[in-house]
Amino acid sequence: MKKNPVKQALRDGEPQVGTWLSLESVFATRFMARVGFPWLTVDIEHSPVDWETAALMFGAIADAGCVPLARVPRGDHDLIKRVLDAGAMGIVVPMVNTVEEAKAAIAAAKYPPVGNRSVGGAIHALNFDAAAGDYYKYANDEILVVLQTESPEGVENAEEIYALPGVDAIFVGPNDLKFQMRNFTSDGGDPTPDEFEAMLQRILAAGKKTGTPVGLHVLTVEDTKRRIDEGWQFIAMASELKMMVNEASRVVKELGLSAAKGDLAKY
Repeated sequence: MKKNPVKQALRDGEPQVGTWLSLESVFATRFMARVGFPWLTVDIEHSPVDWETAALMFGAIADAGCVPLARVPRGDHDLIKRVLDAGAMGIVVPMVNTVEEAKAAIAAAKYPPVGNRSVGGAIHALNFDAAAGDYYKYANDEILVVLQTESPEGVENAEEIYALPGVDAIFVGPNDLKFQMRNFTSDGGDPTPDEFEAMLQRILAAGKKTGTPVGLHVLTVEDTKRRIDEGWQFIAMASELKMMVNEASRVVKELGLSAAKGDLAKY
């Protein structure tokens, strides 16, 4: 059965930079899977992708030699089971605020006796170049489990969550973390840049203390390099949507055409 090279690289302390897929397009996915990123995450939380399209996207990524991941809408057993059975080689679980939520997500991604994932499906084995029996035997070792820290509550519980067996990496959604921090500002507005950066550094410190790779979403190559130098490992660089819009906007600007007002895509 094929190994998960992203999981092994993170375990070895190597940074892994990928990107998000938000366009619900198998055609775009086939091209993005050949660009050179080691992993691509199909965003099922914030895009209208359906299950069949997601499965085709996972297959297109795996067939190109890249690692397909799926961000599920939440850490429910049925959602995690469906993306893994559809061929994702790992999961990204949003809004993991407590140890109990983390344990539930990890268990859903693992077959017994480690977890409670149910046995079924056939597509998953194809993406690992494995017979079904071999997939069931080795999947627990190769499925990548990434939990998201996106709130002050999650940061408070970070060390305990990150130390759990089965947590392969932590990922910060900066937008959600910043918005959740509004609950603790005096005027209900965004935290200051210094306050936000201090929160990010707490997450990085918790990852280093527990030996768990941590990462975050960034928008530029410069930010990617800076965060890698700080010790972040699992890093998402924008998305195929953001890259498309940025390049189209650049062309429009250079041609002197009427440009859009503001960002068309945040990530």
